[in-house]
Amino acid sequence: MPRRIIRALNALSVCAFSLTLSGCIGTWGIAPQSKTLQANTLTTDAAIRAAAQDAHWPDQQWWQAYGDPQLARWIALALQGSPTMAMAAARVREARAMAGVIEADEKLQVNGQSSLKRHNWPEDQFYGPGALSGANTWDNNATLGLSYALDLWGRERNASEQAVDMAHMSVAQARQAQLELQNNIVKVYIQLSLHFAQRDIVKAELAQQEQILALAERRLAGGIGTHFEVSQAQTPLPETHRQLDSLDEEIALARNQLAALAGKGPGEGAQLQRPNLSLATALKLPSALPAELVGQRPDVVASRWQVAAQARGIDVAHAGFFPNVDLVGGLGFMATGGGALEFLTGRKFNYNVGPAISLPVFDGGRLRSQLGVASAGYDIAVARYNQTVVEALKGVSDQLIRRHSMDEQQHFAAESVASAQKTYDIAMIAFQRGLTDYLNVLNAQTLLFRQQQIQQQVQAARLTAHAELVTALGGGLGAGNDVPTPDKQAAPATPRTLAVFDK
Repeated sequence: MPRRIIRALNALSVCAFSLTLSGCIGTWGIAPQSKTLQANTLTTDAAIRAAAQDAHWPDQQWWQAYGDPQLARWIALALQGSPTMAMAAARVREARAMAGVIEADEKLQVNGQSSLKRHNWPEDQFYGPGALSGANTWDNNATLGLSYALDLWGRERNASEQAVDMAHMSVAQARQAQLELQNNIVKVYIQLSLHFAQRDIVKAELAQQEQILALAERRLAGGIGTHFEVSQAQTPLPETHRQLDSLDEEIALARNQLAALAGKGPGEGAQLQRPNLSLATALKLPSALPAELVGQRPDVVASRWQVAAQARGIDVAHAGFFPNVDLVGGLGFMATGGGALEFLTGRKFNYNVGPAISLPVFDGGRLRSQLGVASAGYDIAVARYNQTVVEALKGVSDQLIRRHSMDEQQHFAAESVASAQKTYDIAMIAFQRGLTDYLNVLNAQTLLFRQQQIQQQVQAARLTAHAELVTALGGGLGAGNDVPTPDKQAAPATPRTLAVFDK
């Protein structure tokens, strides 16, 4: 074959090899498809717009607004002894430790190894160890291996940042667990207070029923009453006793639930005294809604850190398309033959140093699949963040509407109780004077206690609405002080990759 043709074929081979290296693998358009929502772009309702006139965040110890020292003490106990908080704290420590493990890959690695072996060499003059044939010698070595990742494409750096972002996310999740625990304790405590108030009403109802029974018996003895009136007065007593027993059960169960939330035994809960809750002042809200509001919620902050972590995961996957270059070396002593420690002499010293380059060849699509997994994970994190933002705004709006409604209902409930009390007083006086029968008294009494119970339920709902609104605002925990910057949350641009064989 002519030399000119051979040279041409060689040139074509080099070109084909270069094109294969430069174009055989690529990202092929694999990239995230989702974008994070901006809270300010979401339309807010009248409730949020009307609430954005004050300029205050909830206090971090927001339950102090209820004015009950026992509640404050119980929440403090729960934060110290709750298994939920212990697990959250352990997850934070685990995430921080994992970040430390991954960050260690960016630093110089030094490993020592040594072996002292007595070696018996085979007797084989043709294929054996030559001069050592049939000999027994020491075969010893001691080495220090060194390696340092040059990280030319940012693989280790982005992996470390991803681990740190996950640690930040764990901290925000711990804050969310703390907020949920506080909210649950306050709500159960409100229910405990409601049960005590309902018990007072039923107990007063029982006392009045017994009073009416005594009056009916006196009227019968005086000849102006009937046995039917006495029988009517006796009928509701068993049911009222049953209601009292049921409320005692609810009180005991609420105490047990509070003890469990605080990580205590039922005996601790049994020592809880009757709550003394009040809510004289309304909750003031921040002046900037919804952007600052959403940024303060621990669950939103945790979602933002997750988005940032997934973005760094895409960078890690991108780095896999490039050659990996590490600086490696070794220092040591080695010798075969001589005394047991003769290998430690200066003449036996050796070293090696140089770059170690690795490039995947024919990976069967593994790199593209890893990038696809990372990109899909980013999209999932963004969707979760967007959903959290939407639910956050809904939660705030719901509780603002509910708080306004509870204020109105409280006013109307108080009017209803006053009117029912007046009606009962008139009926009782008329019955005592013989101007009406017992049925009218019973109806008036039933209406009064029913309105009193409604009033207590409305008050409990108002207290609960306050707790839910504070929780929707992030509980004053200040989680928004530790958030990733917008550029950390943005999806990284797809780089121009080097080539590896992938088909």
